[in-house]
Amino acid sequence: MTTNREAEQEDEPVLDPEIPIIDAHQHLFDRPALRYMLDDYLADANSGHNIVASVYVETQAFARAGGPELLRPIGEIEFANGVAAMCESGTYGRRLVGAAIVGHADLRHGDAVAELLDRAQAVAPQRLRAIRQITIEHPSDAPFRYMTSRPPVGALHDPQFLKGFGQLARRGLAFDAAVFHHQLPDICSLASKFPDTTIVLNHLGMPMQLDLDQAGRMRVFSEWRGSLFELARRPNVVCKVGGLGMPYWDFGFDRRPEPVGYRELATAWRPYIEVGVEAFGADRCMMESNFPPDRRSCAFSSLWNAMKYVVKDCTQEEKSSLFHDTAARIYRMELLSG
Repeated sequence: MTTNREAEQEDEPVLDPEIPIIDAHQHLFDRPALRYMLDDYLADANSGHNIVASVYVETQAFARAGGPELLRPIGEIEFANGVAAMCESGTYGRRLVGAAIVGHADLRHGDAVAELLDRAQAVAPQRLRAIRQITIEHPSDAPFRYMTSRPPVGALHDPQFLKGFGQLARRGLAFDAAVFHHQLPDICSLASKFPDTTIVLNHLGMPMQLDLDQAGRMRVFSEWRGSLFELARRPNVVCKVGGLGMPYWDFGFDRRPEPVGYRELATAWRPYIEVGVEAFGADRCMMESNFPPDRRSCAFSSLWNAMKYVVKDCTQEEKSSLFHDTAARIYRMELLSG
């Protein structure tokens, strides 16, 4: 059965189909409420855009059900590495899904997390490139109705978290940071304390605008913009541009029953994308689909069309950085080419 989102994907022309894309942020999982596995992602990726590879990002899916809690995230890394090996075989086409892996670790275990990191690198030595621990916090309960579990409170200020974080650079691992806009000063502090660790800011540092009026949205935008530019002063921080289909931005597309075209998406998303690229520069930005969460708002093809449309006046070199080269460099995907 074809959904409205899929129908839009079929009807909308693909912009600049030749541009090679590394999707810098995608997920796979099988949960009671939603199944999105390799076949689902490949169906989306086959929409006409030139997706050459992707970065698999953890959601704590397929963690081991037993054994020491510290080591359970290895299960998802094993899964992701298996998916990547399947794709590298060529059996599923030319797209290298999961060519780089961002695994999960609870850094609040402090120095003890070293055991997990070492085992994880042994499991996926050619693909594990970063660790993510979601540290999103907010005083209201509103945003957490869209999450499968509520992240720990105060993690970024936990001395044990900082000890665990210190283990990353020793192993050449980056850190994917998932926060709301009001936590960006915490990421500034983290980046300054650990200048040798690359920090990849997820989803433009998400301005949390859910349920706000226009005045509230303007205030959040101003705070977010200032904090983002301050964070960009840290050379060890790079930025993922995307996640704009999630409800936290409150664009309202997730509540629309009819398909949303790329021009309308681009109009809403442009101010945020332009600020991100201006703050970090194209060589420190990478485009992401964040699928399937962003599927709430639009089809896969429309998402990439909107991204391309917003940056259509960039130079070819800038476009190469945004859609391919930055992700390849940061996640050390040297063997990939357009």
